[in-house]
Amino acid sequence: MTKHAKTGSIVLAIALMVGAAVARADGGEVSSITHGGDTYIAGAQVHQAIRSPGDAFVSGRTVEARGEAGQDLHVAGLDLSIGTDVAGDVYAAGMTVVVRGNVGQDLTAAGLSLRTERDAITQGNVRLFGNSVTIEGPIEGALMVTGRDVIVNAAIAGDVRIMAQTLTFGADAVISGALTYSTPDRITVPGRVAAAERVVFERLSHADMWEEWDEFGQDLPGVPPFASMVMGFVISLLFFVVLGTVMLSFMPERVSRLRRSVSDAPGRSILLGVGGLSVLCGLVPVTALTVVGLPFVPVVLLAIVVAWILGYALGTYGVAMRIWPGFSREADPSTTARLLVFAAALSVVALLNFIPFVGWVINYTLVLLGVGAMTRAACRRIMKASDLDAGPSGDGSNQERTGL
Repeated sequence: MTKHAKTGSIVLAIALMVGAAVARADGGEVSSITHGGDTYIAGAQVHQAIRSPGDAFVSGRTVEARGEAGQDLHVAGLDLSIGTDVAGDVYAAGMTVVVRGNVGQDLTAAGLSLRTERDAITQGNVRLFGNSVTIEGPIEGALMVTGRDVIVNAAIAGDVRIMAQTLTFGADAVISGALTYSTPDRITVPGRVAAAERVVFERLSHADMWEEWDEFGQDLPGVPPFASMVMGFVISLLFFVVLGTVMLSFMPERVSRLRRSVSDAPGRSILLGVGGLSVLCGLVPVTALTVVGLPFVPVVLLAIVVAWILGYALGTYGVAMRIWPGFSREADPSTTARLLVFAAALSVVALLNFIPFVGWVINYTLVLLGVGAMTRAACRRIMKASDLDAGPSGDGSNQERTGL
């Protein structure tokens, strides 16, 4: 279960890291930023050769990445084609993910359809999580796959562990290490793939999956030790401070507008936050009921998580900056001062969590404030776009007509 949790964290991390670059991409344009040796690329359709001496972060609805990355490559989107030769690790999350380039270290990917092509060589370990998974690229390390339909058609030097509903081996499949597979029924593994003494079968059933969840929960302590609580707080604080640094560095004016929206009209922000979260949560059953939209349910769930985190950060920052003038005469504090105020506010809010019920209400209110400000900004952007499409109206600004 730890692997699944780690994959979810990777997906969220990719979405947040490229968020700043996405915010700078206007319409169908592709935005490219180089900072500290790392490259950030975002756009609706990204077809670009990467030349990054450090890490590379790419996000888009459709991504076709080529070129080279000197360290790690992180890609997020819907339709991903990764032809980049990467010296480090590759992390990818999307609906369709095809890996065509060589990977110098490890490959971790999650999506509805995953595929590594024949010429794509991975020198480290490979971890794949998806509905349909096809492995044709040679792997010099170990392989772990969780999927519904899995096809292995490549040479794998290390150990292999596969959990699937259906498992098929192609003509080029050769496993030099141990093979452990979990399927509903035992299958015949050809001797050319792996010798019988190196094959272990573990029957897969829904009951077993629930038992694993129960065992996982039993292993957790009832009350976390003090050191674990402190470490968790420090990690969370660092995460939000880094997030605040990225946002204030790449989009200071937009953050300022959202912050004023929180502080100037908190009641309206809370109401809009309720509406915004309701729309996002309501998309889950609505999308699932269309049947054809089932593959997009994970994307909606990811959007809810991202909106919740960004809303919490924005709400805390907005309230903190509203209170700040009472402690300082500095009208326009520096970015460093803003981050210090933000960190102090996060610490105070974290301490409030120890108050039963009240702590939860305060934290949830902060989320609603932030989500409400983002909802208002999104509505104003939509209204402005519709007015531009309709032509000049001559009856005042969009803000005056809509009240947003």
